[in-house]
Amino acid sequence: MISGVLVIDKPPGPTSHDMVAVARRVLGERRIGHCGTLDPGATGVLVLAVGQATRLVRFLSSERKHYDATIRFGQTTDTFDTAGEVTSESGDRPTREAVEAALTGFRGVVLQTPPAFSAKKVDGRRAYDLARRDDRPAPVLAPVPVTAHELELTAFDGETASLSMVVSAGFYVRSLANDLGCALGMGAVLASLRRTRAGSFGLTDAVTADVLATAGREAVLGRLVPMERLLTDVPAVMLSEDHAAQARRGMDLPAPAGLAPVPALARLLGPGGDLIALATPSKRAGFLHPSVVLG
Repeated sequence: MISGVLVIDKPPGPTSHDMVAVARRVLGERRIGHCGTLDPGATGVLVLAVGQATRLVRFLSSERKHYDATIRFGQTTDTFDTAGEVTSESGDRPTREAVEAALTGFRGVVLQTPPAFSAKKVDGRRAYDLARRDDRPAPVLAPVPVTAHELELTAFDGETASLSMVVSAGFYVRSLANDLGCALGMGAVLASLRRTRAGSFGLTDAVTADVLATAGREAVLGRLVPMERLLTDVPAVMLSEDHAAQARRGMDLPAPAGLAPVPALARLLGPGGDLIALATPSKRAGFLHPSVVLG
């Protein structure tokens, strides 16, 4: 079985699911999923989990994301970006100083309301499906806490602002654009978005969509990030052959003395360095439990 991570530099236009479909066709592998969507108009790092790595999606998806964004002032839309229907327009424009001052309110932990046109689920359905229905108003989603670890203004021309940011999973840059426009009193929309890094994966790791579609299976396989290189910020435990066999059977293992206290999450590596499982603290004090067994 093919297992690992494939990083794609997504072009504007296709959805994240479209790129998954292309990867499935090229690699001949059905078990492929993405680790965090990108809107169709957005570009950049799209992390695809392949084979056994699909069992790690929830961990890979929770990592920080890096974005470069352009925000345009003087307009609002129903989708919070330039692809939506215009809902208001203003002739006012901010000063650079006003934008800098407003951005201070969006750094750190904030409550953010996701866009109505988003993949958030409402009563089991995607919000964007409900928002497109003509027989009911667009859903109003509950605000959720998100974090902007870094948020910097990198350019300003009077009409648009370029921002660079490092944010938590679940952060919507479209919502940031809309909220920034509200704070400045003139509206704003997201004009462009490029994800430059997702966790430990950056653009230097990425395969372009053209290469993915034309290079062939073996060439794409050569760009697959192997399992042992995933989640390398998580503490690793090297196992003996006996303990590796126990981990593969889901049996609790004594935590090494050097790991005291037992970490919330640990990678269990076999004698050859292969990733066998992810472990969490066992109910037995001082033991690790293989909660996600990979092989």
